[in-house]
Amino acid sequence: MCEKSKTVSQWLKKVFGQQPVPEFEVNTRTVEILYELAESSEMRCREVEMLIEDHKQKTEEYSSDGAHLQEVLLQAVGLQAGGLSKPTVDLLSALEETAEVLKLRDTSLGSYMPAINKLTDDVLEAEKTDRRLQRELSAVRKKMTATVVLRKKLQDDLMKLTHIQQVEAATAEERLLNMDFMKNKSRDLTYRNKLAQEKLDSRQMEDSLTHQAILQLSERIAALKEETLPLKKKLEPYNDLSPSPALARVKIEEAKRELVFFFPRLPWMPSWSRKWTS
Repeated sequence: MCEKSKTVSQWLKKVFGQQPVPEFEVNTRTVEILYELAESSEMRCREVEMLIEDHKQKTEEYSSDGAHLQEVLLQAVGLQAGGLSKPTVDLLSALEETAEVLKLRDTSLGSYMPAINKLTDDVLEAEKTDRRLQRELSAVRKKMTATVVLRKKLQDDLMKLTHIQQVEAATAEERLLNMDFMKNKSRDLTYRNKLAQEKLDSRQMEDSLTHQAILQLSERIAALKEETLPLKKKLEPYNDLSPSPALARVKIEEAKRELVFFFPRLPWMPSWSRKWTS
């Protein structure tokens, strides 16, 4: 535990440098956590140092190879570094950048051709993929257009249905109001009819004086009038003759009996006819 605390203390001093180390609660848990952080930090520092040393070594190797290649180039071709023209330097720079882009080991033709062929295959594959994506995109656009049209149609149908529902709701509400009015009116008429019926019953009105009975009586009178018209026409030649009193009384009695037969017990009948019928 003391060794871990010492390691943590040294690591904190190294991390904060000239600044004072912040105060913290020293216990087993905090020491364990800080010790693990210290070990991880030291391991990362060692890895970074090793990576830096590796880059330095590679830099020295590349510099040595560059100097050697420059010396070989100057000895083989007989050119000086400052004796190249600007277009030649630009071409060499472009060649170098191309080699770096293609990730070639060298700038020989044998290295360029496979890389260019691979790049051409990649371009063809990319064009093929692009054409496939274009077809898929066209299909998606068609589906999207159809979906938008369908969505617009559904919106229009929804608006129409909403309007129809509103109209039907208003109609249903109006019908309910009318139904309530008719129910109230029916109850009122029923109550009035009941009062009228009670009033008629209190006055002991006979059925023969009802409107229906009067209509039936009127129809029977009209039918009798139609039946008596031929008889009246037969009697027209005898209208100017002076009737015999005895025969007239007989005719009157026959007429009375016919009236009593067709209209028995009428309120307007004379008392003698009522007694006769009874």
